[in-house]
Amino acid sequence: MSPPSAIDVDVQAVDDTTAITIPNPLTLEDVSKRREATGKLIAGVAAVANVEQFKGGKHHLHKPKARRWDHYLNVEASSRKGNSLKAAAKYLKKPGIISLGGGLPSAEYFPFDELSIKVPQIGHFSEKETRENGAVLTAGKSDLADDKSLFDITTAFNYGQGSGSAQLLRYLIEHTEIVHNPPYQDWYCNMTIGSTSALDVALRMFVQRGDVVLTEDYTFATAVETAAPMGVRMVGVGLDDEGLLPESLDDVLSNWDEAARGARKPFLLYTVPTGQNPTGATQSEQRRREVYKVAQKHDVYILEDEPYYFLQMQPYTGPDSPDVPPPKTHAEFLKSLVPSFLSLDTDGRVMRMDSFSKVVAPGARVGWITASQQIVDRFIKHIDVSTQAPSGISQLVLFKLLDEHWGHAGFLDWLVHIRMEYTQRRDVMLGACEKYLPKEVMSWKPPMAGMFHWLQIEYEKHPDHKNMSIAELEEKIFQTIVDHGALVMKGSWFYADSQAKHDTMFFRSTYAAAPFEKIEEAIKRLGDAVREEFGLKSQ
Repeated sequence: MSPPSAIDVDVQAVDDTTAITIPNPLTLEDVSKRREATGKLIAGVAAVANVEQFKGGKHHLHKPKARRWDHYLNVEASSRKGNSLKAAAKYLKKPGIISLGGGLPSAEYFPFDELSIKVPQIGHFSEKETRENGAVLTAGKSDLADDKSLFDITTAFNYGQGSGSAQLLRYLIEHTEIVHNPPYQDWYCNMTIGSTSALDVALRMFVQRGDVVLTEDYTFATAVETAAPMGVRMVGVGLDDEGLLPESLDDVLSNWDEAARGARKPFLLYTVPTGQNPTGATQSEQRRREVYKVAQKHDVYILEDEPYYFLQMQPYTGPDSPDVPPPKTHAEFLKSLVPSFLSLDTDGRVMRMDSFSKVVAPGARVGWITASQQIVDRFIKHIDVSTQAPSGISQLVLFKLLDEHWGHAGFLDWLVHIRMEYTQRRDVMLGACEKYLPKEVMSWKPPMAGMFHWLQIEYEKHPDHKNMSIAELEEKIFQTIVDHGALVMKGSWFYADSQAKHDTMFFRSTYAAAPFEKIEEAIKRLGDAVREEFGLKSQ
C-alpha cells in the first residue's frame, strides 16, 4: 500500500516481493524544511562545508554509487595531495579555540565596513523597475557575529576553502538537486571561477600530452585553445540541427586507429548540449540518451558544459504568429527544460559545468561543477593550490541576492524572465533574417536555446568560388560584412580540428550583444553585404 500523500516518500518495486522506500525529489517547498531539520548553518572563516548535510543525507541513500574513474585519472591528478594548511581549518570549529595557525589576515585590517547592492524585487526585473524600486541589500563586517546574517565581510573577504563558502555552496547544492536530482548517491558540487577554468582543471585531471578529446565538429573556440598547450587535440564529431550525432560518435570510437591517428582511443567527450556554441543547436532528451548509451558502450567520460541551459526559449512560431506565453508555475518551467546529462547519469560519468555568466553576470566569475565525490575530491585538490576559491566578494553578493533575497523560487522567476527576454531578442533577429537575408544563398534554423544564430552560406554560388579556397572566400565575405558596419564571427574560428577537411561555410551571429533596437539594422547590413558579394539584386 502506498504511503499517505502528505509523506515525502515513494515506494518502488525492486522485484516481485521486494520494495524500497524512495524520498521524492527536492521541491522548493522542501528546502526550508530541510534547513530547519539540519539546524542553523554556522560557517565562519575558511569553514569546511558539510556537503552530505546540504544534500539531505538519507534522501539519496536509495541510489547507486558512482563508478570509480581511477583508470582515467592521470598522474598529476592522482598525485595531488591538496593544501595541507587548509586541512587545519576543521579545527577552527572547536569552541573557544584561539588560532595561531593559519595565515588569515585579521578582518580589522580589511578597509571595508559595509557593502550595499541594489537588485530587482521578485517579479519586477526590468532595469527601470530596479532603478526606481529595487531592493538595497547590505552586508556588514560582523553580521555573522551579530547574528544578522549567515555570511558577512569578515568571512567572505578572507581566505576560504576550494569548495567555496558553505553558505553559497548549500544554495548551489539545493538548486542542483531541485533541477537535476542526479540519479546516483555520491554526487557533490564544487564552486569554480567559471566553466573555462573548470574545463582547464578537468583536462589537467584526465589527459596526457598527445591525447585526443572528442567534441562537436564546430565547438567553443576557447575549449580548443585551452587544450592545445597541453598537447591535446580536439577531434570533431558530426552534428546536425539537434547537435551531436550519436551514430557519428559511435563510428569515430568504433573505428579508432591508434597508429593512423597518432593517439590512444579517446575517453573524454566535451559537449555543449544546450544552445551549443557556436551552432545554437540543442540536443533533445532522446538525443542525450542516445549519446549517453554510446558513452557507456565505449566507457567515455562526459564533460557537460552548460552555460546556456537556462536560456532555453519559447518555441519559435514565425514572424507573424502570437507570442507563446511563459510557463505559469515553477513546476511547469522546470518540466519544460530538456533533461541534462547529469539528470540521466546513472554511472557518475558526467562532470557538469554550470555558470552564472549568462544568467547573472560574467564578471562575477562564479560557477560550479557537479560530479561524483571521487572526481570532486580530485578537482578540489587542484583548486586548493591554484585558484584557491572564487572571489569572496562575488560569493557574498550572490549569496545576498540568491539566498537571502530571491530564494530558490525568486531565482526561478528570474530565469523565466531571462527566457522571455532572450526569446524576444531571438524572434526579432529571426524576423529580420526573413526580411533582409538572401535566401538564395543563406539558410538557418531557429535556435531553441542559447545566444547564437548559425547562418549557412552556399559559397558555391559565389562568382569567385572556383578561383579561391573556402578560407579565402570566407575572409573576403567577412571583410565585406565588416565594411558594411556589421560584425559576425567566422565559422572557421570554431573548428574543433582546423586540420580536418571542411566543405561548408557558416557565420555565427548573436542576439545577445547588440542593443535591442539595433538588431534589425545589423541584419540588414549583413544582408546587404552578402548580396553585394554574390552579385544579387539589392533590396
